[in-house]
Order: sequence, then C-alpha cells, then structure tokens
Amino acid sequence: MDLFGLTLGLPFAPIRGLIRLAELIEEQVELETRSPAGVRRRLEEIAEARRAGLMTEEEETEAVTRVLGRLTAQPGTAVPGDGKITAVPGDGERG
Repeated sequence: MDLFGLTLGLPFAPIRGLIRLAELIEEQVELETRSPAGVRRRLEEIAEARRAGLMTEEEETEAVTRVLGRLTAQPGTAVPGDGKITAVPGDGERG
C-alpha cells in the first residue's frame, strides 16, 4: 500500500478491526452451536431440568426442538422460537 492509501485508510482501521472481531465472534458462536459436544451438553441440561421438575414436558419438547433446529439450520438463518426466553438452568450461564 502506498503512502497516500495508508494515510486515507488509517482512520478506518478501528472500524475494520471491529468488523473483523464481530466476524470472529460470529464464527465462534456458529462452531459452539453446531458442535456435537455443545448440542449434547445442552440436551443433557434440558433433560436434567425436566427431571428436576423445572420445566414441563411441553417446554422440554420445545427446547429440544430449538436445539436440534439450530443444529440443522443453515448458518445465518433464524430458528423459529429461538427468541423465546426460557428458564432453563445453565442456559447461557456458566459458573
């Protein structure tokens, strides 16, 4: 890159860095939601919540459908019912 291009492009470097960071985060989320270990862990958490009486059979079915829907959906597409908030222990919380 020549000096002129560098001078004009320098102010946009933070924006390009932020865009790249967002892309990396998106890739990581895709890997975690589609990894067999992550899916299995999530299904085990749902089953445990059902055994503990924290969710009904209908809620369990919906949660399993969402997890499997994320696994089979095309990357970048929305999964129906994914915006619904459910009270499942371990759902996004680790600790």
